[in-house]
Amino acid sequence: MTISPALLSLTGRVAVVTGGGAGIGRGIAEGLRAFGAEVAIWERNAETCRATAEAIGALGLTVDVRDGEQVDAALARTADELGTVSILVNNAGGVFHSPLLETTENGWDALYRSNLRHVLLCTQRVARALVAAEEPGSVINVTSIEGVRAAPGYAAYSAAKAGVINYTRTAALELAAHGIRVNALAPDITLTEGLAALAQQDHSARLAQIVPAGRAGHVDDLAGAAVFLASELASYITGQTLHVDGGTQAAGGWYHHPQSGDYVLGPS
Repeated sequence: MTISPALLSLTGRVAVVTGGGAGIGRGIAEGLRAFGAEVAIWERNAETCRATAEAIGALGLTVDVRDGEQVDAALARTADELGTVSILVNNAGGVFHSPLLETTENGWDALYRSNLRHVLLCTQRVARALVAAEEPGSVINVTSIEGVRAAPGYAAYSAAKAGVINYTRTAALELAAHGIRVNALAPDITLTEGLAALAQQDHSARLAQIVPAGRAGHVDDLAGAAVFLASELASYITGQTLHVDGGTQAAGGWYHHPQSGDYVLGPS
């Protein structure tokens, strides 16, 4: 294989982005579309689904991906209108504060369904269709840095995100013989509409201390990584989790001292 810019093109490919109506999902959907893919957004929020689909020229389907029957229906409609799905981005998810001693069974199940169950449902359905069609594909699961580090107050969420990482590895091995690659993206602090709404002030100076790269992530950072993993440039990459986090996972607790700028470990 000779390396060329053409290998980055997604023209002629059909992509599904779950939770693609806003935030990281929208950024990835826009990125895939920019590189030529036909995109279907599967989003539970009807308003953001419609708005984003219209803005980027995608197919917008209101779907609760936690429900297998809705996933089946959405995949059938996507295939009818756009063609066989060969790129799947499992981005849908949710989080809320849930300390270990206060987590209810319903709370645990809600976080599992929001962050892990749909990864099985969507991957399984898309992979079955690809195997039947004898076509290759790329599955990209959006996990989190919380899947590889402790997350006090978010035990159920971090457990689900850790599950996504190991599911990615195992699915990659099972599907490799069919030419279907499975990888994951693990962001840390990423500036989205939701995060901006929660922030009461400018935290850029603080983020510059925490993140080795000196800034928070942008949805385009995730979109670029997703385009790469979906493309033929990544044809030999599977079972991997790519940390798109400006170096925070590698830092392991080291951060820039606010006065000296030198790296220090823990509070100073």
